[in-house]
This record gives sequence, C-alpha cells and structure tokens, in this order.
Amino acid sequence: MPKMTGARLFAEMMRDYEVSHIFFVPAFILKSFAEMEDMPIARIMVHGEKAAAYMADGYARSSGKPGVCMAQMIGASNLAAGLRDAHMAGAPVIAVTGGPAPASRYKHAYQEVDDITQFDVVTKFNAQVDTLARLPDLTRQAFRVATSGAPGPVHLRIQGHLGQLTEGEADLNPLVEPKYKRVPPFRPEPDTQHVHDALALLAKAQRPVIIAGGGVMTSGAQAELVALAEKLNIPVATSLNAKSSLPDNHPLNVGVPGAYARDCANRVLAECDTAFFVGSHAGGQVTNNWMFPPQGTPVIQLDIDPEELGRNYPNAVSILSDAKLGLKRLIENAKPAAATQWTQRAQQIVAEWRRENSEMRNAPVSPIRPERICKEISDALPPDGMVVSDTGHAGIWTARFIELKYPTQRYFRTAGSLGWGFPAALGVKCANPDKPVVCFTGDGGFYYHIAELETARRHGINAVIVVNNNSALNQEIKLNDIAYGGKQRGRAEEMWRFPEVNFAKVAESFGCVGIRVEKAGDINDAIKRAIAMNKPVVVDVATDMYAIAPHPWTPSGRDFHSYQKQGS
Repeated sequence: MPKMTGARLFAEMMRDYEVSHIFFVPAFILKSFAEMEDMPIARIMVHGEKAAAYMADGYARSSGKPGVCMAQMIGASNLAAGLRDAHMAGAPVIAVTGGPAPASRYKHAYQEVDDITQFDVVTKFNAQVDTLARLPDLTRQAFRVATSGAPGPVHLRIQGHLGQLTEGEADLNPLVEPKYKRVPPFRPEPDTQHVHDALALLAKAQRPVIIAGGGVMTSGAQAELVALAEKLNIPVATSLNAKSSLPDNHPLNVGVPGAYARDCANRVLAECDTAFFVGSHAGGQVTNNWMFPPQGTPVIQLDIDPEELGRNYPNAVSILSDAKLGLKRLIENAKPAAATQWTQRAQQIVAEWRRENSEMRNAPVSPIRPERICKEISDALPPDGMVVSDTGHAGIWTARFIELKYPTQRYFRTAGSLGWGFPAALGVKCANPDKPVVCFTGDGGFYYHIAELETARRHGINAVIVVNNNSALNQEIKLNDIAYGGKQRGRAEEMWRFPEVNFAKVAESFGCVGIRVEKAGDINDAIKRAIAMNKPVVVDVATDMYAIAPHPWTPSGRDFHSYQKQGS
C-alpha cells in the first residue's frame, strides 16, 4: 500500500466516488481541502451548518449521488439538526465532523462535548474514526450504507476538533467501490408468487388505487409506474416526494393525498377498495394520519426495505423489491385492463376539483394569492425545470397547485423543517447546473438561511427563489385564534407577524438580482426573466397575509379526531 497522509487519502476517495461538491463550515480537514485544489471538487463554504446539510440533501435527492457536508466539532449539533430532513426523506447524505481526542477527554478542552450519540437517531450509520488506519474502510462503509437498501444519511466523526487525525501519515489504500457512487447500488428481484398475488388482488378489486412514494423516484421507476397504471387502468396518487413521478395532466393522476393534499386525491382514496403503495412508508403525511385509505382496506405494499412492509397497514400482499424492477415484473405478468366506471369516477372527481379551484388559480387580485403564484410557476417552468418547496403553507400550496406538465420536470420538498427550501434549492442547482431550479418559499422560511444569498452569488449558484411574501407566518393565525379563545387581542400579532420587507432589495444588497412583483399579471414574466438571466435571482411577490392554506378534505368535513372516534 502507498504511504500517504489521511488528508490525501480522503481527498482521493472523494474524487474517486465522483463527489463534485462538498458543503461545509470551516475550519475542518483543511489539508484535505488543500489536496482537492487540483481535483474536480467544488468546496462550498456556507454560513451555517444546517444550511450545509440542507444543500447536501438537495444535491443528493436530485442527483442520486451522496451529498457530503462537514463541520468542525463545535458545529456538529447544528449539522445533526440539519440531517433530520435527510433522515425522514431517505436521502443519501454523508456528514463528517470533528471529535474529541483521548488526551483531552474529561479535561474541559475548549469547545469539547462528547456528543456522538446525537447522530444515532438521524443516521443509518454513526461511526468514530479514532485511528488513521480505519479512515479508508469507514469511508467506504459510509458510502455503502448511505446508498444501499432504503437510502439515508450517515455520519463519520474524525478524531480532533478540526479532524487533525487526517494529518498523519501511514500505509493507506484509497480504494473505492464504484457501485456505491449513487443509488440504488442493488436492485433486488421480487418473489414471483408475490407478484402474481398482487396482480390477482388488483384484478379482483373494483376501485383500486396506486400510491407512489419517494422510492419510485429513488429507483428511477417513473416510466414503469406510468406503464403499469396505464396497462391496468388504475388511478395513481403520489406522495409529495413522488409528485413528479407522472405529469399532473396525466388522465390517471389524481394528485397528492394526505395532509398536504389535493381534495380530489383524498376523495379517491376514501372510496378505494384496494390500495397499492409503491416505494412509500405509508406514513402519517401521505395518509393524513392513516385516514386515507381507511383502515381495513386491503393493502399491497412494494418496498426495498423489509421493515416497512406492513408497518402502518397490515399487508394483504408484501413485495420485497426495488421499485423499478418490481414494477417491471408486474408489467410483464399483468393482463391489460380496460377503463372502468371507477377510472371514470376518479377522473370526474379530479375534474370537479379543478373546476372548483380554477377561480383562485387565476385570481387577478392584489395582494396576490399564492394559488396564482403556483399557476404562474407551472406555466413558466421549462420542460427540464425543477421545483423545490419549503414546508408548511409552501408545501400545501405547491402540493395542490403546482402543475408539472412534463415527465422530465422534478419536484423536491422538505420532509418537515421550515427554512429547508432555499439552501436545498442551491444544492439541487449544484447537482444540476444546466437545469432551471425554482424554489417556492415564504418569507418566514426564507429568513432562516437568507445569508446563503451571499453563498449563491460567490459560487454562481443560479437558482431562482420565489418568495411568497405576506409579512407573516400566517399559518399561525388560526392557531392563535384558537389559543385566544376565538379572537386575538393585545400583542398577539407579535407571535406571527413581521414588518414589511422588500426581499428584492435585500437580494440586490447581497449582489444577487431582485425582482419585486405586486401585480398578478406580472408574475409569469418575472419568473421567465429570472430563469433566463442565469444568475441567483429573488422574485419577491407581495401576497395576501390572510390567504390561509386549506385543511385537507376529510369525510363530511370532519377532522381526524372526530373521524377516529366514530370509527373506534
């Protein structure tokens, strides 16, 4: 084995795993970064560890390659907090931090906290690199675990607050395993009998629905999903993570169900008599806390992770398989089915929803409605464009009203943390420099990591950030109404309202481009101009503070708790 420093080994392994960007807060493994000087690796210094994790997350989800983020030991907790979303969304992120050295433990060393366990709950693999000899194999293990099975984040803690362990020299082999450069490294075959059992149950069903999850996107199984749905003439609902798995205008697409949902999708699932989850955890958001499909509905589940099969719904049929390969086998064995009354019923429900919401999507009013922003993003987005959404109202508005019209368009959204959208969009753009990336966030979400405008300008990360600027965390309005017994009083607005800020001017002060929009008719042109500029652009849209995102549709308008009580 060649004699080299740990710094050189780490740099060579990152290069050979085809890592193109590393997102970090200094100072950490600086000699490794110096070794990368002549390598095709962009070192993206950011202004906060959570932002670094979010950028790596966006990079990973949009490229299928592990996103790498780093921080010195004092920033480890911030980095761990940023991994929460990658963990919930199943994104292959590799986090690397510094850690205590044996000689300084228990002596109140500066900035030292032995906090390795904080990564246990947000990673698939959490390891300490305490000797230089272990750096090669643990780095390989990090890539292996992050990409295999159901992808997810991993963490390596390198000894030394600044990762000084890597500065030593030893006989080291920078071997990498090419299959773990991206997801999925393996595509397990489904059991043939389980494939036949699933098809038999679907053939027997009168009102079946397919629910596509993020695993469809991770596997690259979009074409297979569409082919199976068309062959069997089965309506398809998509989780937010799989929103771009088939175009919104496809006649079998009923929309996003659950908590951040289109009413039509929940209505279709409420009426279904068989549900087929593909690459989905069947978690609380996509099912609106397991209301859709109703408990007792026969369920088929296809997943690459055996622990997920039957976790939330007892499975009538479980298929352990890669999504793309599993769907291929189903297509090969399925008999074509004609459109049924159920197919027509689902299409009728979708058409009714579109008619009911057409007025708000086209509303010419000022202040501007968020539905209109989503409509104009849909119309302006090029065929290869990508949309990145924040959570809360941003997630609800985009789930309901962003229309992805081409199979080449993509959609990414936070798994739960407000503020994720903007830095994640920068990560998506780093992974896809030649594709338009448009982020939809509110002013509340944008404030979290607004300093990353400087990062975008410095590195030429040319994403377009559309800010739904209503000078408020307006999703808190109704919650505060309830807290005050029906009507807010006194200083209640302090808890959800902001002073008016022109984010176009803020963007300009960072050296980016700012466009202010105050009339609905100007949104489309502003977005198209922003995309064409090929610069970091903030499109600041002045919107209605009291445009509250609607609650998800439930049977007879009931909330989940009353629905649960009646069913119990």
